Amino acid sequence: MNIKTLRIVFMGTPEFAVASLERMIREGFNVVAVITAPDRPAGRGKQIRQSDVKKFVLGLNQGIPILQPDNLKHPDFLGELTLLEPDLQVVVAFRMLPESVWGIPRLGTFNLHASLLPQYRGAAPINHAIINGETETGVTTFMIDEKIDTGNILLQQKTAIGEQESAGALHDRLKELGAGLVVETLSGLAGGSLRPQAQERFNPEGRILKSAPKIEKSSCRISWDQQGKQVSDLIRGLSPYPGAFTYLSQPEGEMLLCKIFTSEYEHSENPGPPGTAITDGKHFLKAAVDDGYIRILSLQQEGKRRMAVKDFLAGFSFSSGKYRFS
Repeated sequence: MNIKTLRIVFMGTPEFAVASLERMIREGFNVVAVITAPDRPAGRGKQIRQSDVKKFVLGLNQGIPILQPDNLKHPDFLGELTLLEPDLQVVVAFRMLPESVWGIPRLGTFNLHASLLPQYRGAAPINHAIINGETETGVTTFMIDEKIDTGNILLQQKTAIGEQESAGALHDRLKELGAGLVVETLSGLAGGSLRPQAQERFNPEGRILKSAPKIEKSSCRISWDQQGKQVSDLIRGLSPYPGAFTYLSQPEGEMLLCKIFTSEYEHSENPGPPGTAITDGKHFLKAAVDDGYIRILSLQQEGKRRMAVKDFLAGFSFSSGKYRFS
C-alpha cells in the first residue's frame, strides 16, 4: 500500500496532540479530516476558545476539514465520517470513542497513550507516574477496542524520568517522542509489518497494574507528615498543572493558600513537627516533613503570580517556627 495515499482521519484536542498531527503532515501523510472538541467558553471572561488542534489546522491554511461534534453517536456526524472513507483513524488525547466511530476505517483506529501500557491506563498517566516515583515511562500506540486503554499494542518506546523532572517537562518530551511513534506506527500498518499484540504479553511477570485516573482537587493537597520523597514527587507530578497546594497558617489565625511548583528534598534526622515553616526571611523557606525538609523554590500565593521563593519572602514577613504549613 502506498503510505502517502492512505486516507487518515486525525482526532485530538490539546497541545499534546498537535505534535503528532504536525509530524504527520510534515511527513506527507494524507490527512483527510481532523476531529476535535467544539469551541467552548473559557477563562474569566468566558470568551469562546478553540482547541489547540483546531488553531494549528487553521494556521496551516491547507483546507483540511475540521469536524467538531458534540455527540459522537449523532447520525449526521457518523454520516460525515463515513463519507470521508478513512482507511485509518489516529487518536491522540481526545475522548472515549463509541464502536460506531472507531470501527469505521478498514484498518481500524489506533491511539497514542503516554505510558508503557498496560501500566497507567487512564486520563493522567504522566502525573501519576511521577507522583508514584517511577524512574521510567514511555509512549504506546494501541488499537482501540470497547474498553479504556486495553486494546492490543502496536509499538512502545521507553524513556527515563529525571530525578527532578516535572510533569510539565515530561509532557513536553513525551509529546515529541509520541509524535515519532505515531509516524512509525502509520508506516508499519501501511506496510503490513505490524502485528497487534495483547497487553498481557507486555506484563509477563504479572506485576500489579497501576492506574492513572483523572486528578481530583482533593489529591492535590500536600500531606506534610509523609516522607520527603513522597512530598517532592507529588509536587513534581502536579507541576505546573493543576499544582500541589497547601495552607500557610499564620499566628493571627489567617490561612494563606499557596501552590508549590518546584522544591528540593533535604534529609534530616530531627526535622521537628511536620509542616513547621523554617526560613531566614530572605533567601530560603523550608517545611518540615517526616524525615527532613522540603525546600520550596517557587510558589504562588492565591490571587498572585507564580514567583521564586526570594520574591515571595521579600513581600512577606514572618519568623521561623511561628508559621506552619497544613
